[in-house]
Amino acid sequence: MDNPLSSPTYNDSLDEELIKAALQGDEQSLNDLLAKHQGFIFNISLKMLNDIPDAEDATQEILIKLATHLSSYDSSKARLRTWLYRITFNHILNVKKSDVERNEHTFPKFFEFMDSLPDVALSEEEQLYMGENVEEALISCTAGMLMCLTRDQRLTYIVGEIFKIDHHLAGEIFRITPANFRKRLSRAREDIQQWMHRKCGLVNEANPCRCRNKTKKFIELGIVDPDNRKWLSNYKSRIYELTESKMDEVGVASDQIYGKIYRDHPFKTNLTAREVLDEILNKKNFARFMRLD
Repeated sequence: MDNPLSSPTYNDSLDEELIKAALQGDEQSLNDLLAKHQGFIFNISLKMLNDIPDAEDATQEILIKLATHLSSYDSSKARLRTWLYRITFNHILNVKKSDVERNEHTFPKFFEFMDSLPDVALSEEEQLYMGENVEEALISCTAGMLMCLTRDQRLTYIVGEIFKIDHHLAGEIFRITPANFRKRLSRAREDIQQWMHRKCGLVNEANPCRCRNKTKKFIELGIVDPDNRKWLSNYKSRIYELTESKMDEVGVASDQIYGKIYRDHPFKTNLTAREVLDEILNKKNFARFMRLD
């Protein structure tokens, strides 16, 4: 899957061809265009909202917006990706708060909660058969840290550090200079890294917090559900496989470890994507969206 946010080989002209064909009444072209981007839209939404139903709703709303406004796209004013992800990011920034966000996460509150959870060591046998639950706890915890950033910071960090967006493309989308985007990203990195360095055992071995020792408590509290894992179900790849980053590099710089943790998160499949596309592409809606009737 070619990453539309960071791949230097991404071909915008292919998207342009799909738009032209869709506007001429080709349903398959619209299907191909939306299917090409919906995975990234969904995973960015999920990272932003930390809730699968909310992320699915946001993705559906964004796809419908894209289909509805496709005829207004002007290639002389912006690249397709700029136009498409500007709509996406604006929608995500303005969507209603998820349940997780309504808890008003802050770094002090988050780590106070983590410190309050008793450590429960796993036996060697438990570490073997609970491996996926431990990883689910790790991802849940680091995903929770993201929610401590403001929405603007969070989106900047997600697309800049996790999905490795090209800074020039980011500048176009956010209507700022690439240098200003890098400054925004640097501030978001600084906020999350200073707290992780102080508290998280993943990046600083001196910190006592260990995901495996929190796993049983996470299961007890329902944060991790072994029968229905939020993060480790329905995924085909990891985020790092869709960026230019390499997870097996030796001697990763210390300030890159933080983003490396997030890029190892699953790139999840949106189970409702096919239903959403089918709804958009039914004869009545397709004609309405493409203004063919």
